[in-house]
Amino acid sequence: MLENSLEKLAETILALDEASLTGLWEKYKRRMEHFESSKEWERSVIIFFIINAVRVKNKIFNEQIIETQNKQKQPAPAPSPKNGSHLRRIK
Repeated sequence: MLENSLEKLAETILALDEASLTGLWEKYKRRMEHFESSKEWERSVIIFFIINAVRVKNKIFNEQIIETQNKQKQPAPAPSPKNGSHLRRIK
């Protein structure tokens, strides 16, 4: 049951727009930095880290996409001759 709840929560978070979340980052950072012994403060900490998690996930995702695209653009290396020579015998 706990795992299902976390999976649903992750799906909900993945549907959120990073740009909108980034706009809230400073607000929740300030709230988190001013400790209060309250549920509101606890929620602020969780929200702050959710925003950061989405930002980091997107950064890693984008880096991997770029890396994959760069690998696909690189020409395949020329096959090396079996005898170690770059010369070919022509008959």
